[in-house]
Amino acid sequence: MTKTILFQLDVDPHPSSFDAVVAVDAGVDHLFQYGSVQAEAVEALVHGAMFTRGGDDLKNSAIFIGGNDVVQAEALFRETQKAFFGPVRVSVMLDASGCNTTAAAAVASASRHVELDGGTAVVLGGTGPVGRRVAQMLARQNANVLLTSRSLNRAETACKEIGQNVSSGNLEAAAPEDEAALKALLEHADIIIASGAAGVELASKEILQDLSKLRVAIDLNAVPPAGLGGVEAFDKAKPMREGSEDGPVSYGPIGVGGLKMRTHKAAIAKLFTSNSLVFDADEIYDLTIEQMNR
Repeated sequence: MTKTILFQLDVDPHPSSFDAVVAVDAGVDHLFQYGSVQAEAVEALVHGAMFTRGGDDLKNSAIFIGGNDVVQAEALFRETQKAFFGPVRVSVMLDASGCNTTAAAAVASASRHVELDGGTAVVLGGTGPVGRRVAQMLARQNANVLLTSRSLNRAETACKEIGQNVSSGNLEAAAPEDEAALKALLEHADIIIASGAAGVELASKEILQDLSKLRVAIDLNAVPPAGLGGVEAFDKAKPMREGSEDGPVSYGPIGVGGLKMRTHKAAIAKLFTSNSLVFDADEIYDLTIEQMNR
């Protein structure tokens, strides 16, 4: 039997050990890691992966693209697909810094408590890689999405760029200037997902406690202080109001981490079922829903 090979192309000098462990746990036979990969080096690496195997054996080679700089990783992702020749290709997955699997796990978790179609979601700190993908996934499910940033211009740019990838839902930008403006913005939210910079509180516990419409709050920041006040890292569908089982629930970064890990492993394994799979935000979200419903 032809052994599976995963080519890990990483933009960092040292390829992610986290991604390597997940690949091994997902059952990859051989892992070839390349660090500090630049866009101009991608074609040769991809051709080496493609031209050494043919026919049905092509599906036993795949490419994973990672690294801490998601913008650079996205450039590698595009160059990888440019290097393919029609049916002569291998499957490829982008999950730099867990951008796709983390966002997918957060949105899928929210869908347990709120009907996304027609729901209202606020993505705090939404201009970063994870926030953008959270907003895209929510919009694809026909949610009304309010994406916030400290800069209105950055928020508007993010909404415009996300809108080029999804035609459903409704995307709006906001940059609340003070706590009163933030509270007014959040009062209409069924879902709040915080994906801002590490160690920055984006909404206080006091504000969250006063939101009557809120059904689920998800904080993706694993570095104290929490991005959402009062949300703990291990929270998983935890009631936010003592003694209220019907009130809003919270998820912390580790609370959504289990689903993220299951999705990551399942995506790696699925890469080797075909030589033509491309896993980006939408594909990984669909796979996450499958994992959640198992």
